Amino acid sequence: MEAIVHTDRKLFAALVRDRFAEDPVLHTIAISVLNRYVDHPRDGDPELVMVTLHENDELVGSLLRTPPWHVQLTDWPVEAVDLAIDLLRRIDPELPGAIGPSGTAEAFATRWTDQAQVNILERLYRLEELEAPDAPGTFRMAGEDDVPLLAGWRHDFYAEALPSEPQTASGEEIIRSSLALGYGNALWERDGTPVAWATAGPPNNGMSRVGPVYTPPEHRRHGYGAAVTAAVSRWALDAGAEHVVLFADLLNPVSNSIYQRIGYRPVCDWTDYRW
Repeated sequence: MEAIVHTDRKLFAALVRDRFAEDPVLHTIAISVLNRYVDHPRDGDPELVMVTLHENDELVGSLLRTPPWHVQLTDWPVEAVDLAIDLLRRIDPELPGAIGPSGTAEAFATRWTDQAQVNILERLYRLEELEAPDAPGTFRMAGEDDVPLLAGWRHDFYAEALPSEPQTASGEEIIRSSLALGYGNALWERDGTPVAWATAGPPNNGMSRVGPVYTPPEHRRHGYGAAVTAAVSRWALDAGAEHVVLFADLLNPVSNSIYQRIGYRPVCDWTDYRW
């Protein structure tokens, strides 16, 4: 096998897009990265780490990293983990972690260092038959006037659920960018007061990913999170998504139960390692 390092984002994308499109559920994050950094680049974007794997002139895998985030291993065969490690030690020695299907991520992390720690255990879900729950209130799509509220909720979500996740822009910048790129930001309201929020990406390769989903503590245990997740999932289907997916923290049995109750079914488990 031969690993090739790429510096041209468009060339890398041209090589891997068809592979990702064959399984847009598994490659949900990589597809989103290409959409953001290849199709909608901005000044100041980081240099991506992009590698393709070839055997007998055939493309058989790839890996991708957007600093400061961890390397993504969804398209890298586990039998070639040592090759990836040897290469990344040379081109990306400050690599802080790895994420992907649990078997591949564990093989990579434990061979990279004996100091690897599990950062997040997640389960990837795909929507089968949407079952909207009964909950008091109604939903609406958010707009510019909701940016300050959603920026605050986004901060609270990451502080609670993903405290180690790098933050490279302000919450308001990220929410405004989300709206500009066509993401669906759904609000569930009770008596005119927003009580829960969920977002979903515009369909890409027939796939839309839901997240974040957030309900402030004072509004929990009323079914608002399930209701707003179902609403934004319906938005994604109506926008043309064939596959609606989301990740759930395996250490949060409540969210896993909620997502399955509204029609999401497990695909595979992911592990995010850091060191």
